[in-house]
Amino acid sequence: MVPLVSLGLFAPLLGAALIVIPPRVSGHLAFAVGLVASGLTLLAAVGIGLRGVGSGFSQVEEVSWIPSLGAAYRVGVDGISFPLILLTAVLFLVALIFSIRVTQRPRAYVALFLLLESACLGAFLSLDLVLFYVFFEVNLVAMYFIIAGWGHEGRQRAALTFFLYTLAGSLPLLLAILALYLGAHPRTFDMRVIIAHPPLTGVAASLTLLAFLVGFGIKTPVFPFHTWLPAAHVEASTAGSVVLAGVLLKLGTYGFVRFALQMTPQAFHDAALAIGIVAAFSALYGALVALAQTDLKRMVAYTSVNHMGYVVLGVAAAAAALGGRTRTLAIDGAVLQMVSHGIVTGALFLLVGMLEERAGTREMQAFGGLLRITPVLGWAFILAAFASLGLPGLAHFPAEFQIFLGTFGEWPPVAAVTLIGIVITAGLYLRAIQTVFLGTLPDRWQHMPDLNRRDLWAIVPLLALIVVVGIAPGSLLDLIHRTTSGLLL
Repeated sequence: MVPLVSLGLFAPLLGAALIVIPPRVSGHLAFAVGLVASGLTLLAAVGIGLRGVGSGFSQVEEVSWIPSLGAAYRVGVDGISFPLILLTAVLFLVALIFSIRVTQRPRAYVALFLLLESACLGAFLSLDLVLFYVFFEVNLVAMYFIIAGWGHEGRQRAALTFFLYTLAGSLPLLLAILALYLGAHPRTFDMRVIIAHPPLTGVAASLTLLAFLVGFGIKTPVFPFHTWLPAAHVEASTAGSVVLAGVLLKLGTYGFVRFALQMTPQAFHDAALAIGIVAAFSALYGALVALAQTDLKRMVAYTSVNHMGYVVLGVAAAAAALGGRTRTLAIDGAVLQMVSHGIVTGALFLLVGMLEERAGTREMQAFGGLLRITPVLGWAFILAAFASLGLPGLAHFPAEFQIFLGTFGEWPPVAAVTLIGIVITAGLYLRAIQTVFLGTLPDRWQHMPDLNRRDLWAIVPLLALIVVVGIAPGSLLDLIHRTTSGLLL
């Protein structure tokens, strides 16, 4: 049987090697290799889905690595990780399609994106704590060089801030992993064993949970660990922002579910209300700060803080619930929101990047009436914006609806206050649409071109997924529920 999990994981890494090792590889060839490698990963992900994803970890591939420590190459999928694998494969392929005109050091650019793709996939696929930590750290290094090498004017400072923040979060994460290892009997780094029999209780479990909350809270990010995010997004290239928001932030929320919730379930249950309140505040804060922005890209960046707050709120509500429909709604909605946020925010960053390419600015007040001359760009942005504000029939609605139903079942006042964030998000996107695409068209934009073929190849798949997930989320929710229904709480 073909090892599809490992094939999908290492295809981008092999592509990166084929680009970097030969002494002379043209930019066109580098992108061709990158697109083929990323396309193979997407095909492998589809193949994994066709084979079937069970309620527990399935399609596990394992090779002994450090037997004396109980560490091994262990990878596999379940209903939580597999949707994120599909999301990663789609977004990296889209990002490379959009980047095809990059002429500055194209070999290094494509190779770093492929390295980052393998690192992100490895983190989602890992069933070994050491392996997860290795991949988690590699994605930090690769993203640092992508921001610093191909970003905007303030890229060096933004990349350094991103690196230092996330490195600081990696230290408590490493301590938490060691605590789980030392607490396990027999000692092992096998995540399946630790999830089935959480080894820590009492103060040890609470301290380990705190370490997870800091490490993954920085990555997500939630207030007050969010301050690295806006600068990283604003200064990163468009493709860099797409994968940063669409994939890398999910490493944080995935960690909340896979590590904090599954490996320290009782400690998470005891602290759930406090975590939920922080998540609600983070969601409201992100929405309010986004409302104050005049730069489109910075505005979209702050809405990520808002939406990631909803995800953490859903996980916390599920941890607080002892069972029943409340828990199911909250955790299923949280996982679905990870996927929908990646699609919707990836599309928004692409569209803002396309507008910036044409105008040289992202300031909303510089525009007006663009829908008249760039109708495809305009309607694409309107669709993605409506999805981000939670319009029924689009991707965010089924996820947020479940999160808030689950949260209302556990903490009605917290849910009611957090709902204000949706109203604010609706207001800020309606203002952006009115300012940029409606009204009077300034003379300077009279000849602005609409989306070209490259742009359409990049954006159309995401717009299609926004509609499909919004209208027919049932299959994805069924897949997620197979795993979440059995979580230890």
